[in-house]
Amino acid sequence: MESISMTDSLWMALAWVLVIEGLGPFLFPAAWRRAFTQMLALRDGQLRFFGLLGIAVGLLLLLLLQ
Repeated sequence: MESISMTDSLWMALAWVLVIEGLGPFLFPAAWRRAFTQMLALRDGQLRFFGLLGIAVGLLLLLLLQ
């Protein structure tokens, strides 16, 4: 069995992010547009909080999956 390098793993992870991110607008364009419009109305602090929350959840998942 061939081992996967760290660089290959990062590219695969990026590819999966793009696939998952693309599912919303592809499958539910109207709902995605509404959600995006609502996000535009958020203040900078609120957007930063959601960004921080996403980072924390991602890091927690990485720790759990190791």
